[in-house]
Amino acid sequence: MVTDVIPAIDLKGGGVVRLKQGMDDQTTMYPGDPVEVAHEWVRQGARRLHVVNLDGAFGRESGNTDVMRRICRDVNALVQYGGGIRSLREARLAFEGGCAKLVVGTIAIENPPVFREMVNEFGGERIIVALDTREGKVTTKGWTVTSEHDVVDIARDLYASGISEILHTNILHDGMMKGPDVDTLRMLGGTGLRIIASGGVSSHEDVHTLVALNLTNLSGIIVGKALYENKIRLELLLKELADGEEENNSLS
Repeated sequence: MVTDVIPAIDLKGGGVVRLKQGMDDQTTMYPGDPVEVAHEWVRQGARRLHVVNLDGAFGRESGNTDVMRRICRDVNALVQYGGGIRSLREARLAFEGGCAKLVVGTIAIENPPVFREMVNEFGGERIIVALDTREGKVTTKGWTVTSEHDVVDIARDLYASGISEILHTNILHDGMMKGPDVDTLRMLGGTGLRIIASGGVSSHEDVHTLVALNLTNLSGIIVGKALYENKIRLELLLKELADGEEENNSLS
């Protein structure tokens, strides 16, 4: 399976930001119109974008849905979109706005009946469940509430329900530039789900480390702060990965 490197475009108040450990009051704002930022990542080779409505995740109204629509309309990439999607109406509006896949979290844990309706209406292939964790336990409501649910148990239940892809973020790594949570990814590798890794990726070496795990179901690696602070150069990283894949193919 080809592992996509997926730039994150986190939206707050219509601008591009990054949070530290998911805390709403630990925000770094980055310059540039979000649509132009999306164009730049695609120009450098991204095939997939991770667009998050942080205001929605924290229960606030915003114009971020309109920003997502502009990105989907103007940028040639698969867009996965999430943040505060907790009803069928909100899911429909997101898909009508052009996103290819919807990322949900809280609703899958706290409102199973509506989540099942969502899966039935849109299909498990079009819904990615974000399993955000703190010390192995799944969090909800924009990372503000830690449940008693073990992440691997929840992942197995999701696979049984028809979901095919999850996104795992270790909150304690997110925005901290301390490297990814390799141990949890290895555990999730046995669930049958495709996995997008997120949180803590701070260098080219971190990405190569994840790829070197040889998890056949690692479908994507989200990169955020390291891109915006020039710790990762996307175009160069993608070339390194392509060269490495070509070398491996020639040896096999």
